[in-house]
Amino acid sequence: MKKILYILLAFTTLNSCSEYQKVLKAEEIAPKFKMGEELYNAGKYEKANRLFAQIVPNYRGKPQAEKLMYLYSNSFYKMRDYYVAGYQFERFASSYPESEKLEEASFLSAKSYYMLSPVYSKDQTDTVEAIEKLQNFINLFPESEYLDEANKLVKELEFKLEQKAFSIAMKYAEIAPGYTFDFDAAIKSFDNFLYEFPGSVLREEAMYFRLEAVYQQAMNSYETRRTVQGNVEHIKKLRLEKGKEYSSVFKNSFPNSKYIEEVNRMAIDIDNELKPYQTES
Repeated sequence: MKKILYILLAFTTLNSCSEYQKVLKAEEIAPKFKMGEELYNAGKYEKANRLFAQIVPNYRGKPQAEKLMYLYSNSFYKMRDYYVAGYQFERFASSYPESEKLEEASFLSAKSYYMLSPVYSKDQTDTVEAIEKLQNFINLFPESEYLDEANKLVKELEFKLEQKAFSIAMKYAEIAPGYTFDFDAAIKSFDNFLYEFPGSVLREEAMYFRLEAVYQQAMNSYETRRTVQGNVEHIKKLRLEKGKEYSSVFKNSFPNSKYIEEVNRMAIDIDNELKPYQTES
């Protein structure tokens, strides 16, 4: 019995394949549309896509074109070809602004760009573009059924940008064999991060490591002076004062931080180093 079933299954599969090849090579476009839609509904998106691609030019301006273009665009999305899916859905939205599928197509277009966003450690050009696309969708469809998902995707993408900026700052703040410690670059990078992402969940980390960079720079500074507009400035003193300021800001912002003991220790060291300057004054 099983043998007969296998034979029937093999025969059906072969017949189906031969029928597909026959329609694929045929000149008539209607059978291609019909079979393409059947294959699409059956989840065979690659085969459906091949048929749709052959007939898209023939249906331009015809009543069936809207449906065909939606199926064609979505077949790319289902195939995870997100570059083409995003582009095709944008074309659909532009060509059929009155379509009942406009909102869905616009969302899937934006989501296609989201799907192209790489891990945070890589270049984030696609992430920035995806945020723009999703934000445009949110602005155009503020009452959309996809609004919650769109907002969630935007938050995910924005966090990637935060992670990227934070990781760049951390690279400057890390000490490794053969690595030149760049205090100024680390401090500037953390300053930029805190300015660009004031509500980031990484704010505490950024403020702590910024303080640590300022502390290390100040404690390892030689006593040097410079003249600025006729006034003599002590470089080490200026760095210590910045460390004192940053430690106070951190303690006020995160009094229960896991770093609070270390911050208090650095603050005491800074105060001790500042004493000679206070006596001098």
